[in-house]
Amino acid sequence: MAERVTLITGASAGIGMELARLFAAKGHRVALTARRADRLNELAGEIVRAGGAEPIVIPCDLQQPGACDTIQSVLEQAGVELEYLVNNAGFGIFGHAIKRDRNDQLGMIAVNIQVLTDLTLRFSDQLIRNRGGILNLGSIAGFLPGPGMAVYYATKAYVLSFSEAMRHELAPHGVRVTVVCPGPVLTEFQDRAGFEPGVDSAILNVSPARVAQQGYEGLMADRRAVLPGLGIKLVPFLLRFFPRSFVLAAVGGFQLRKR
Repeated sequence: MAERVTLITGASAGIGMELARLFAAKGHRVALTARRADRLNELAGEIVRAGGAEPIVIPCDLQQPGACDTIQSVLEQAGVELEYLVNNAGFGIFGHAIKRDRNDQLGMIAVNIQVLTDLTLRFSDQLIRNRGGILNLGSIAGFLPGPGMAVYYATKAYVLSFSEAMRHELAPHGVRVTVVCPGPVLTEFQDRAGFEPGVDSAILNVSPARVAQQGYEGLMADRRAVLPGLGIKLVPFLLRFFPRSFVLAAVGGFQLRKR
C-alpha cells in the first residue's frame, strides 16, 4: 500500500502555512506546493525539527499551464497517494475589473478555480480509495456580489458551490468535503490584492492560525462549511433580510470608495 499524504497548495505563507504546520503536527505527512521554493524548504525544515515526517516539496507556479501535471508527477515519483487535499492557494485583485490587467484576472481564475477543480477531479480516485477528504479555502466573499473585486468574489462563489456539490457526490464514497469561508485575514493576500485593510478587517479579522485550526477541525468533524469568527457567521444569516440589489449597492459603495 502506498504511503498516504496531504497535499496543501499555497503553503508558503498565511493560512496555507498554518495548515501545513497543523496537519504535520497531527501526524500527517504533507506535500507542500507554492511558487517560492525557499519558503517551502524553510517550512519543511521547521516541520522536521518539530518531529514531523519529512514533507514533499513541490515548487510550482499554479498559474502556469501544466502545473497540476507537475504536482502529480512529483507525487508519483515519491510513490505516495493523497489522503487529504487542501486547496488553499488563491489570490484577489482589488479595483474596477475593466481597469485591471486582464491577464492577471485570468490568472486568478486559473488558480482559484481551474487548479482547485483539476486537483479535485485528478485525485478523486485516491481520495476515495483512502477514504480521505478535501478542504477548500473559500471566503465570505462567496456569499456576495463583489463590485471592486468582481472576479475574486465570483471565483469564491464557485468554490462554495463546487465544494457543496462535491460533498454530496463524494459522501457515499466516504470522502469528506469541507469549505472554510473566512472574512478578512491579515496575510500577504492584502498586499497582492492591492488594498489596505480597513475597519471591516479590524472587526471581522481572525488570525491565520485560528482559521487553519477551525478548518482542520471542521474537516475532521465532516462539517459542510466553516465560518471562522462570530461576525462572519452572522453574514449569511443577515443576507436573508436584504434584497440582492441592496447588497450589491452596499458592497460596491463600500469597496469602490476605497479607490
